[in-house]
Amino acid sequence: MGEGAPTEQVPSTQRAGLAARRVSWEIDGRLILDGVAVLTPAGAVTGLLGPNGSGKSTLLRVLAGVQAAGRAVSPSGATSAAAEQSAAAPSATGPSASPASVSVSPTETTFGGADLGAMPRRERARVLALVEQDATTDLPLSVLDAVLLGRIPHRSLLAGDSDADRAAAHAALEAAGAKELADREVGTLSGGERQRVHMARALAQQPRLLLLDEPTNHLDIAAQLQAMRVLRDLAADGVTVVAALHDLNLAASTCDHLVLLDHGRVVAAGPVDDVLVPAVLEPVYGVRLDVLPHPRTGRPVLAFEQG
Repeated sequence: MGEGAPTEQVPSTQRAGLAARRVSWEIDGRLILDGVAVLTPAGAVTGLLGPNGSGKSTLLRVLAGVQAAGRAVSPSGATSAAAEQSAAAPSATGPSASPASVSVSPTETTFGGADLGAMPRRERARVLALVEQDATTDLPLSVLDAVLLGRIPHRSLLAGDSDADRAAAHAALEAAGAKELADREVGTLSGGERQRVHMARALAQQPRLLLLDEPTNHLDIAAQLQAMRVLRDLAADGVTVVAALHDLNLAASTCDHLVLLDHGRVVAAGPVDDVLVPAVLEPVYGVRLDVLPHPRTGRPVLAFEQG
């Protein structure tokens, strides 16, 4: 997409939220992201779509400022969804291989016109929260204490948890469907329970921009629908949400705006009805596709066949 301004069109009735251009990320000479430009509407849910290895996880981490320039990533490491599955190809090296060479190009990322990259880390944490896929912790924390970590950007460095912090944490646990887990130790949780706790921690952070990598990972269908309802409620309250999603039908039922990645490039972006069409999706996913209206909501429902 080159080095120009983001080309995705945000409807004139909506303000631009997250804007980024010239987002590139390379590992061992293989481009994971190739000059990506993104423009999302403010106060809306944007779905980040694409096959495995298309660059979704890496893009979210770069936008959040987590993926550091010049950082070495070993082929067996677990950053950016294993470096987007090592550029969507099996590694030819064994476990003893030396760290891979990583480079990141200069990027321009703004939110509401403010330069995210120029913000001090603490200030950025008051604006932006990231929910990563399969995030883990070895610390012996209770669920409530883990969620309270989301309150750190809102208090002074030496201050303890206030009543307001605890109220925010309990409200976040309830919104994420995890209030019954408050007294459990994080290390005892199932994958789905842990995912809900990560969501609660981000909600307790009270960001204006929420980035999520596969927020429905490990969740059963009822919990998936609840998680997506939380995202819709956040958008209704003015939060800008960007979520990487594998399930295209969840994206169809929830999102306002879509960005489709393939091989590290944006191949389509815009309203749901413009992106979730056979002409766009079939060449990217290698499947045959029929799009039908949902009988109650009228939103697209996608039916797939092997290509």
